[in-house]
Amino acid sequence: MPFETKGAQALDGTLNLRVTSEEKARLQEDAGFAGLSMSEVVRRRYFGRPLIADADAVIIRELRRIGRLLQQGHAQSNAEPSEPTTAALAEVRACIEKLSHDR
Repeated sequence: MPFETKGAQALDGTLNLRVTSEEKARLQEDAGFAGLSMSEVVRRRYFGRPLIADADAVIIRELRRIGRLLQQGHAQSNAEPSEPTTAALAEVRACIEKLSHDR
């Protein structure tokens, strides 16, 4: 059975790693939340790539949709940017940033 491919290279190396039972449980939990294998969780954490839970990804997509709707509504109004619209867009951006960096 061939190994999974990441980018241009196959994942053809293996690594045996000893962890405590608690660490293993935490890795399993994180993998479950993110919908990833434990190997992918370890690779992402070690190489500094984001680890975003499935629920967070859904929330981020919805926040982006809301942001687009706010921008479209503003563009269609042909008005100067209002303080409430600007504040709402800033809050949406801040929420997306927080969810992206929490994991």
